[in-house]
Amino acid sequence: MAEALWTHGNGKSPAELRQMFGHNLRTLAREYPSVSKLCRDLGINRTQFNRYLAGESFPRPDVLYRICEFFGTDARILLEPIDNIEPDNGILNHPYLADYVGSGATDIPQDVFPDGFYHFSRRSFIESELIITGLVYVFRKDNHCFIRAYEAKKAMEEQGLPTDAETREFRGVVLPQEDGVAAVLSHRRTMATSFNYLSRVASFQNHYWIGYATRTVRETVTGRRAARLVYEHLGRDISTALKVARTVGFRRPEDLPPYHRKLLQLGRPFA
Repeated sequence: MAEALWTHGNGKSPAELRQMFGHNLRTLAREYPSVSKLCRDLGINRTQFNRYLAGESFPRPDVLYRICEFFGTDARILLEPIDNIEPDNGILNHPYLADYVGSGATDIPQDVFPDGFYHFSRRSFIESELIITGLVYVFRKDNHCFIRAYEAKKAMEEQGLPTDAETREFRGVVLPQEDGVAAVLSHRRTMATSFNYLSRVASFQNHYWIGYATRTVRETVTGRRAARLVYEHLGRDISTALKVARTVGFRRPEDLPPYHRKLLQLGRPFA
């Protein structure tokens, strides 16, 4: 009776709204290779998440807010298909910049910069004798190419910085360049931003990129603002990515994979 009254007054019953939310959540979740990891990142119990997907339950307001923030959408995912919700295109796609910064941002073929996990290495900005290594995930969504990753927990600990997931996470967008790709990366709320440029290395395996990374800080006597950067494509295999993930953080040059060390040209100043 209650659902009948709701339908009469609002056009859709709670059951229909639950189904709509479940459909939209399934669409959004398809971009993530592991539902278990997605649940951990969202801080939602897997059983409860499955109930949302099946249209059996609504999230609490605070959980809905968390889901919307995570996926970059809004509460309209309860009311209408996700494809009908106009996304916030952000400053890069503002009409004033559309023909300059945002133009062509979707034109990155998979054979130029493929989806999957990448193992990166660069000289540390703050520890002159050490190399920082990490793992990033590249994926396509809404015809754009994105990067998502986390700073190595051990590296954050050694700098006396917080190690919670929200502080360590950074995301970015990949943009096409004439002879490679560029990535603008930032932590949450744009508190720290970096710029990466990468160009593919001609090699037998053809899965290395070389370039540089810069960070937005003042000039100082100690510390770097730019450093040579290597990306190695690992593909989509989770086990390979996890193996690399256990080694990321500050490394000594002799501990790097040999080809990373060769491409970084540690004995040659970056110009």
